[in-house]
Amino acid sequence: MRKAREVLVIGGNRYFGKRLIARLVAAGDRVTVLNRGSSSPPPGVVHLVADRDDEKALAEAVGTRVFDVVLDQVCYTPRQAAVARRVFSGRTGRYVMTSTVEVYEHEDSEELVPEGAVDPATVAVDLELPWDEPEFLEAHYGEGKRQAEAVFTTDPAFPFVSVRVAHVLGGDDDFTGRLQHYADRIRTGAPVAVPPVTHPATYINVEEIADFLFWAAGEDFTGPVNAASHGLLSLDQLTTAVAAQLSGGAPVFEVTESGEVSPFAFRRRYGMDNSRATRLGFTFGDVRQWLPKAVAETLGKDD
Repeated sequence: MRKAREVLVIGGNRYFGKRLIARLVAAGDRVTVLNRGSSSPPPGVVHLVADRDDEKALAEAVGTRVFDVVLDQVCYTPRQAAVARRVFSGRTGRYVMTSTVEVYEHEDSEELVPEGAVDPATVAVDLELPWDEPEFLEAHYGEGKRQAEAVFTTDPAFPFVSVRVAHVLGGDDDFTGRLQHYADRIRTGAPVAVPPVTHPATYINVEEIADFLFWAAGEDFTGPVNAASHGLLSLDQLTTAVAAQLSGGAPVFEVTESGEVSPFAFRRRYGMDNSRATRLGFTFGDVRQWLPKAVAETLGKDD
């Protein structure tokens, strides 16, 4: 019989985070959720309230608790990583950080990018950058995640995994509005802004990434690992899937050289190689098979 684990989830009360928590609870794990108190976790879990940026408050909230696994859904900067590293040193047997495809520079190579393209052990960390400024953080999202990975990796306090997540699709609770952006423009005939060349990307389904994080929590490998479904998806394929859920119409593309472009209209490649996770035992789906259902879930029935 599987032994129940003590699991801490930092953040992650919505979208794939809430699905992850549901999987942990269903598996019989004793789950604690820590956030700033802006939203309540589901029944059956312990709720700790603290601002993770406040080291004293975080340490006081954790108290003397010890965890088998910490799943950190909301670590965006090296400062946050440094705080977490100090607070959880000696208090967890495994630390899984949700990272991002944005850590990669994505040069124009046609090859899918493996984890070794960015080794966190070689990434320079600068704690003095203005990480607390929202505009700076948004503009340096990938760099913040890279440096956070580096903090945990270069001076390890516990076995550490960084899950580099592809762009997530699916679910009727997708709060990003990215697919709705296309649905609105197809319905109204408004133009879809795209760069002169739009590159394909790898994606992952919202249920699949919840499965992946649950799986990663129970394994013993360390280091970065890519989480992406099999197959690349072009913008044409994505917008065709959106149009199929509507009563008619098609996207009208408008090319812009330097202006802001629509979601998923990528100026660079975002294709990740998922072979490490596959070798380790995770079975991914194919994006072309789950895409229609994911789009239908997000958009709901056409009115």
